[in-house]
Amino acid sequence: MENRNIREREELHKAIWSIADDLRGSVDGWDFKQYILGIMFYRYISENMTNYINEGERKAGDTNFDYAKLSDEEAETIRKEMINEKGFFILPSELFANVCKKAKDDENLNETLERIFNNIENSAKGAESEEDFAGLFDDIDVNSNKLGATVAKRNDKLVKILDGIANIPLGNYKDNSIDAFGDAYEFLMSMYASNAGKSGGEFYTPQEVSELLTRLAIVGKTSVNKVYDPACGSGSLLLKSAKILGKDNVRNGFYGQEINLTTYNLCRINMFLHDIDYDKFDIACEDTLVSPQHWDDEPFEVIVSNPPYSIKWAGDDNAVLINDPRYSPAGVLAPKSKADYAFLLHGLYHLKSNGTMAIVLPHGVLFRGAAEGKIREKLLRSGNIYAVIGLPANLFYNTSIPTCIIVLKKHREGRDVLFIDASKKFDKGKKQNAMTDEHINAVLNLYNDRKTVEKESYLASFEDIEKNDFNLNIPRYVDTFEEEESIDLNDVLKSMADIDQEIEKVQGEFVSLLKDLTSVDADIMSSLNELIGKMERWDDGKTED
Repeated sequence: MENRNIREREELHKAIWSIADDLRGSVDGWDFKQYILGIMFYRYISENMTNYINEGERKAGDTNFDYAKLSDEEAETIRKEMINEKGFFILPSELFANVCKKAKDDENLNETLERIFNNIENSAKGAESEEDFAGLFDDIDVNSNKLGATVAKRNDKLVKILDGIANIPLGNYKDNSIDAFGDAYEFLMSMYASNAGKSGGEFYTPQEVSELLTRLAIVGKTSVNKVYDPACGSGSLLLKSAKILGKDNVRNGFYGQEINLTTYNLCRINMFLHDIDYDKFDIACEDTLVSPQHWDDEPFEVIVSNPPYSIKWAGDDNAVLINDPRYSPAGVLAPKSKADYAFLLHGLYHLKSNGTMAIVLPHGVLFRGAAEGKIREKLLRSGNIYAVIGLPANLFYNTSIPTCIIVLKKHREGRDVLFIDASKKFDKGKKQNAMTDEHINAVLNLYNDRKTVEKESYLASFEDIEKNDFNLNIPRYVDTFEEEESIDLNDVLKSMADIDQEIEKVQGEFVSLLKDLTSVDADIMSSLNELIGKMERWDDGKTED
């Protein structure tokens, strides 16, 4: 099975790379990502609905039934049922496969696609799924000059995209040994993020970081009520929970909030591509820190987050925030120039009493003073900080600064803190470093054992931390200093003597070669003899010493 997984994944990645490489051309890859991912989503929901209908009809006895071959008039009879079941509806003539067949001959392909995308979104209007489908295709501008200066050129590019997506070997997602659509999405995101610098990294958390963060948050749990990410980006952390726990073991679904509209759309698309139905996720688009959208929800048993580092926020410019129940217990707001603790406090507020939160933040949150120092002390006195884990540098696409994972609990006995130095647990890469499964498991073992291990971890009592003025800088607790090997001076002197002998030998050989040289030019011979004399005198002097 493992070999099959590897083979299918390699074939998938090869095909994706080929279409992406062909399409980038003069247009930035990050822009083309919108088209590739969007149309891949269009293919997915077309095939998802078609497979769903076909499976039902064939089980009922019509073994040759094919929804794609129905007339639009016949299909209308099941529109309401499909919207209730799947959250959307697509007419047979507007299915991805049928549009692809006619694309080359459609002079108005851009208009055709625009109409279909609008029809899909509008099919959910008035239904429970309306918010989940609204604006999903907004970033796929089929009339953009980025595709070409004329309608004909734009349509030519659209045909290439459709054909390219159609030829990606996604197969029937139920028959694949890999999550083909989801894997394709992740590969595209990582590919574009690695080449797009900061703009790409904003949307994507590397898989190994997602893996470690999620496993830390679900330790001891086989099922949870809900998973939440207050800065969810494209949703990779939410879906990692679904993968590790099993989506059916996240009983009440996946919740997230994202401020960037494009990324918000990508997150919802990502949910669908990973076969998370509309009624199992709730993703909102607003500023989490000042306009949270999940106030009334039951607290979350698992919270995972990799928020943007040290960004500006309203802070004390907004007079009402100090009375916000998320921030008021700390008695002070996070500084306007650094929202790190605002994200942390927001998550902690929404955490269930038996839940766990794991958040990635820059190392500065461990030792910076002023308001951050007061918040940190409050969290430590309340026993909320459970563990601090230092990560390797250069794991992320958009920054090389050192980062750490802070694990928090809402209510627990004790106020000790486990420190883990994982800064050296990585394999070096050309652009980014990477943590392997071995590295991740090593960290998890240290976390679960929760004890002091020389040069790797330290279980600090509250008194230890108090003596350090509530400074959580990891080197204060985990001593990773490696003593240099002692030097044997006798060995050094012997080595120097051996080198001297070798130099004398080589020099003697060189002088002999010089003496064999002759020239009819008297000046040259005079200079040569002078050089030989100097070298012999130097050698004699060295020997006398």
